[in-house]
Amino acid sequence: MSSSDPLSYIALTDDPGGIKNKIMKYAFSGGRETIAEHRKKGGVPEVDVSYQYLYSQFEPDDKKIKRIYEDYKSGSLLTGELKQILIEKLESFLRDHQRKRKKAKKQLEKFLK
Repeated sequence: MSSSDPLSYIALTDDPGGIKNKIMKYAFSGGRETIAEHRKKGGVPEVDVSYQYLYSQFEPDDKKIKRIYEDYKSGSLLTGELKQILIEKLESFLRDHQRKRKKAKKQLEKFLK
């Protein structure tokens, strides 16, 4: 994902419904060329953008992120499934953030006078 291409990064103002396309298209994967190869060799979470987002920002439960890591590394969790986990977390985060932002925007006039 690159900040030079506005369609390839996630902004806090993005429509939560449009996140899926960005993640599916632009998030670099640590998966293998084919499903069979991925099942056999497993994925590489250390280079997978979706995993890195989950690890660093969106999955606070250490046990869950460890399970995701192990499942992806073993090949039992596919790249598309990993991306879907991230998509659901991001959509939820953006909806909540944008709701709070809208509420806070109403408060701005108190501080701008």
